[in-house]
Amino acid sequence: MKTFKLSIILLVLLGVISCKKTDGNSAANTVTTDQAADIAAGSLAANSYGLTTVSDDIAVNAQTLASINTGSQTVNSLGIATVHQACGTTLTDSITNSGTNSSVSFSYFLKFARTLNCNTNSQPDNLANNVSYHGNFDGPNLTSTNTGSAIFTIAGLTTTAANFVVNGEYKRTGSFQSKVGNKTSGQSNVDIVVTNLTLTKPARKIAGGSATIVITGSTTKNGDFSYTGTLVFNEDGTATLTINGNAYTINLVTGVRLKR
Repeated sequence: MKTFKLSIILLVLLGVISCKKTDGNSAANTVTTDQAADIAAGSLAANSYGLTTVSDDIAVNAQTLASINTGSQTVNSLGIATVHQACGTTLTDSITNSGTNSSVSFSYFLKFARTLNCNTNSQPDNLANNVSYHGNFDGPNLTSTNTGSAIFTIAGLTTTAANFVVNGEYKRTGSFQSKVGNKTSGQSNVDIVVTNLTLTKPARKIAGGSATIVITGSTTKNGDFSYTGTLVFNEDGTATLTINGNAYTINLVTGVRLKR
């Protein structure tokens, strides 16, 4: 009888130890909110060719736009426009860029298709942009290889508009390797829906706007992860990310994130 009771106790103890080991391994591969913030920062920052760069690129296109329907008059341009686009037409171009900026090395290829929509006076009103891209970056906190797309409409092309205003959706998916915390790796998907991202004219400086962000994926060894948060774009070149009750300040140039 004593032997039987002892065997039961030993089995229970072994089960507890086994559970603790399993829980520990699972925790070691969980994406923390800090790591989710790093993934978000990589999808936003200019030096990792994130949303900030894409929005600036489409603003440059808008800034140098001229329409043959207005006698090739330059619209919101700092110089002579080299592209003369007609109302209702779609033009395509591409950009390849690589280099190192603020401790981040990057390499990206982007394709743009932009359709010019004019107002009732046949004057340029907004550009509907369809963007696809692929590339990689290697930063202090995160390394990522990814592909993605953006569907952005930029308004404010008329000469009387004080600012450009961007609305649309930006997506990024790919592999990642965290360099902080438990240094987990895996696959991630980022979806950012932008509302009224305001860019000043002619400097194209971010002056406001907001977005929702969803970050999902899976780690290499254990399970899926999912985070939903909000973004507020500030006038000082940063964005405030709030995710799972944690607030972060993200530098939109360098991608550095600071927990508040």
